[in-house]
Amino acid sequence: MLVLNATGPQPDGAVTDVAWADHLAQLDFFVKSPVLLGRAVLPGMQARRYGRVVQIDSEVADRPPPGRSAYATAKSAQIGLTRSWARELAPFGITVNTVAPGFIPVERHADVPDDAKKAYLASVPAGRMGTPGDIAHAVSFLASEGAGFVTGQRILVDGGRSLGS
Repeated sequence: MLVLNATGPQPDGAVTDVAWADHLAQLDFFVKSPVLLGRAVLPGMQARRYGRVVQIDSEVADRPPPGRSAYATAKSAQIGLTRSWARELAPFGITVNTVAPGFIPVERHADVPDDAKKAYLASVPAGRMGTPGDIAHAVSFLASEGAGFVTGQRILVDGGRSLGS
């Protein structure tokens, strides 16, 4: 099993201020690492004719806020990579999927202003913020034997926010 849960800087910037280098930095972080790790573990999975790959992407790929074009682009590329791998690796018994969390208030979000958190919460039909456990349960399912016929899929774990208002 390979779970790819990279996170890092997600710089804000108006589309007219975001340089190609900014896009490359985000692609390098969110796409290069899965490619390198995949190259290290996929041959063994192919030889065993079994494996599970789960990437963590983000709801931002579907609902990019203003100023996050480089991050949203990289996450969209990560989704494309997942689907491509799923098609290519399915004959080897390897499933490849993504989990797309909504905003999960963890340590790295400590500086998010309370009014931003409240505004986000108001857009979540479930009426609560997600937890790391919510994400872990989705990953656990996709990594399980029971998910052997689930590949190339993306599970949004966002309390229904992706449904819109």
